[in-house]
Amino acid sequence: MPPGFHLLIAAQFVSALADNALLIVTIARLQQEGLPAWWAPLLKFSFTIAYVVLAPVVGPLADAGPKARLMMAMNALKVVGVGALLAGLNPLAAFAIIGIGAAAYAPAKYGLLTELVPPRQLVVANGWIEVSTVCAILLGAVLGGVLVGDSVATLVGRLQPTVPPLDVAAALLLGVYALAALLNLGIPDSGARYRRSHPSLQALWRGFARAQRRLWGDAQGRLSMSVTTLFWGAAAVLQFAVLKWAVDRLGLSLAQAAGLQAVVAVGIVVGAVLASRWVPLDHAARVLPLGVVMGLLVPLAGWVTHWAVAVPLLLGVGALGGALVVPLNALLQHRGHILLSAGRSIGVQNGNENLSVLVMLGVYAALLGLQVDVRVLMGGLGLCVAGCMVVLQARQVRRR
Repeated sequence: MPPGFHLLIAAQFVSALADNALLIVTIARLQQEGLPAWWAPLLKFSFTIAYVVLAPVVGPLADAGPKARLMMAMNALKVVGVGALLAGLNPLAAFAIIGIGAAAYAPAKYGLLTELVPPRQLVVANGWIEVSTVCAILLGAVLGGVLVGDSVATLVGRLQPTVPPLDVAAALLLGVYALAALLNLGIPDSGARYRRSHPSLQALWRGFARAQRRLWGDAQGRLSMSVTTLFWGAAAVLQFAVLKWAVDRLGLSLAQAAGLQAVVAVGIVVGAVLASRWVPLDHAARVLPLGVVMGLLVPLAGWVTHWAVAVPLLLGVGALGGALVVPLNALLQHRGHILLSAGRSIGVQNGNENLSVLVMLGVYAALLGLQVDVRVLMGGLGLCVAGCMVVLQARQVRRR
């Protein structure tokens, strides 16, 4: 891999680690304050809305200068968001600030990847970055579980009895975000430059709409965008559904449920590694049947009542998801880089994927508010994913 690639992976990992640990810590804060369960997915909703609202802006912003510099600035903005949370800002507003940093970070990260790595290595590089992301989800959930656990609360109570343990946990995560910002300093400039312009907001939206039409109009772009959009929306819902299911059906604490949630992340790592090794870019569409099997496993997991049975099922769901999304994500980046530019294509991709996250989390939160059983929610989610994957597979066969 080219110089700076592994430093990019490290910076991405540390930043995402803090994001996921902070989510668990803030969910614990909501529970401590006695707020209803549907507030938890609204945290992710607030975090994600910037990806959609700023989608026309973040692509050109990423292409305007050295991407590592922008990534460092966005980690600094995340520090501001956590500081605002500690100062008493509403958690939803604080997560919206952190989401702005993440929304601008993503096209810079993936755009830099396509600038540094040649196409023949893009699936492998994508496997690295997806594995690092999922490892951050895994370890972030574990770290968050530790920070909200009894051991940390007891230690804080002995050292600083007047300080709330959850405030200490959030303060520790400030240091993690600062470390991510420092790692960005060492990432080299790829040297890629794009024509600079200063368009109006209306022109940005028109350009974004043209980029959407171009990427969706490409056969390979449309297929890969459909799969990744569906996958990340479903994964966002599953992240919260597993937590609630583990607490309600398996009788686990939030800290233990976060560990079970991490099992899915382990599976995704395994699937991503296998896909990056065995699936070349020009055969990416052949992994579509894995999405059908993945969707059918989710309803089965919802009816499990013992963690020993849940672990292998969730591991399988994660492995199938990782093997599905890595090749198609690489294909989407490759087509986007050819048809548009590195930053703009990732901006379009993030806009679509996170709109899916917003819609699906909004539906999930509404159904929780109506007190729909979590098993029914998981069943509906899995069958929806399986059905969509069958349709996409049939279209791909007809196109061939």
